Amino acid sequence: QVQLVESGGGLVQAGGSLRLSCAASGRTFNGCTMAWFRQAPGKEREFVAFIRWSSGSTSYADSVKGRFTISRDNAKNTVYLQMNSLKPEDTAVYYCAATPGSFYLNQARKYEYWGQGTQVTVSS
Repeated sequence: QVQLVESGGGLVQAGGSLRLSCAASGRTFNGCTMAWFRQAPGKEREFVAFIRWSSGSTSYADSVKGRFTISRDNAKNTVYLQMNSLKPEDTAVYYCAATPGSFYLNQARKYEYWGQGTQVTVSS
């Protein structure tokens, strides 16, 4: 049974930093893509970043490019999202997701596995 468990959310002032973690278990993730999505109240879930587990190649939403960094630790089966220069508009529940698929990786509907989410709140 695949499990994705997020941690690291919290309350931070604008301009601050947080690092989210996603511990993955239940299958081999080689060949999978891991991603972070976020959902603010009253808004649709939106793509933040993904990383291909095998190659380490990454992609980011324009809104976070240059501020967020996605990475993975193969030995720990964990994916991270380092968030710097946080803005109030980054406030959302952040979800970790995984898919064995290879296309449309910025679309939530393409992901089979999801974590429970972790709240990130950025105060102005």
